[in-house]
Amino acid sequence: EYYWNSGMFLFRADRYLEELKRYAGDIAAVVEEVMRRVTSDLDFLRVDKDAFEGCRSDSIDYAVMEKTAEAVVVPLDAGWSDVGSWDALHGASPADDAGNVLHGDVVISDTEGSYLFAESRLVAAVGLKDHVVVETKDAVLVAPRNRVQDVKQLVSQIKSQGRTEHLLHREVHRPWGSYDSIDFGDRFQVKRLTVKPGAQLSLQLHHHRAEHWIVVAGTARITCGEKVFLLHENESTFIPLGVKHRIENPGMIALHVIEVQSGTYLGEDDIVRFEDRYGREGT
Repeated sequence: EYYWNSGMFLFRADRYLEELKRYAGDIAAVVEEVMRRVTSDLDFLRVDKDAFEGCRSDSIDYAVMEKTAEAVVVPLDAGWSDVGSWDALHGASPADDAGNVLHGDVVISDTEGSYLFAESRLVAAVGLKDHVVVETKDAVLVAPRNRVQDVKQLVSQIKSQGRTEHLLHREVHRPWGSYDSIDFGDRFQVKRLTVKPGAQLSLQLHHHRAEHWIVVAGTARITCGEKVFLLHENESTFIPLGVKHRIENPGMIALHVIEVQSGTYLGEDDIVRFEDRYGREGT
């Protein structure tokens, strides 16, 4: 008789680290070095990227649990699922009479046993059976439910083609709030910025782009060169290329700004920071 490994482990941190050093000492050494270089970012601890990339890829199962003599296996009958795939999520969600699980703006016809998830737009399906359709701002996935685990093959293709969807998302969260890249093209990009109450972006400049800011909700305190002024709803300003600037939200509600960038290069690495309350430095 065999038990299935659910991937749930219980141990004291010091005992696990002892076993990690015994059976995967190289991983333990890298982790210790990473923690020596860790920095605080609000509620987060950020690890040093270069140090962490020096750690080889391995699971706790292979690195420690299959080798240690200090572990025991305890059977658990709890109707448990790790919900580790879209198919598993379908099985764990309430379904309609045809076995469909629908989330968001979804319209279906002659469809059964399927999971359809719409995040940002209408998803319409006809004649599907036992399929998964997942729409997000970044991409759309369509696959039979019994093959959704093969998505890793698509990720490998995306990497080999030099694409960036596996690394960069349309909506990006920052300590001050978030931005959503809603449109882009040759020499321009449009973002929707959401700045939390009391938060501020870093004092910065760009070498290759200028920016137009339009306040659509809330009040913004703008720094542009030597000028500091307020912008209210339906007001706008222009930030010339190479000028120090900053947005702050002095209000009690979220600040929403439409940012239009124009220039020869619009990459996120074209940022020179001078002041940043969140401890970010350089570009």
